[in-house]
Amino acid sequence: MWKYILAWFPMVPIAIVNGAVRQGWYQNYLGELAAHQVSKLTAMILFGAYIGLVVRGWPPESGTRAALVGVLWLAMTVTFEFLFGHYIAEHSWTRLLQDYNLFAGRVWPVLLAWVTAAPYLFYRLANRGRGRSNVA
Repeated sequence: MWKYILAWFPMVPIAIVNGAVRQGWYQNYLGELAAHQVSKLTAMILFGAYIGLVVRGWPPESGTRAALVGVLWLAMTVTFEFLFGHYIAEHSWTRLLQDYNLFAGRVWPVLLAWVTAAPYLFYRLANRGRGRSNVA
């Protein structure tokens, strides 16, 4: 699993660049909430491309392993978001938790679900037609 732990780290600069583009460019035109939503969509696309490359380059041995990679990346992402957000960016815990409110239009949990599911989904795509023995 070490290679998948290491493979998570390039997602940090992808997210930072995505956020910088949001704040420096289209947030001024769309407003904060719509820009948040658009940036989560672009993050899903960028992460999807990256995760697809990781799964293709380092294929998990099984569907179970691919699912575990997704759970690992979820834990690493949430841990990073809270630790960096609170201790480095100095956001309050309340502010950090606000991004989890789907009813307020915050779609951060959708991105987390994608990061969790994507390794398994790309594994399944790569292994379709090869029988079910190595997919589960």
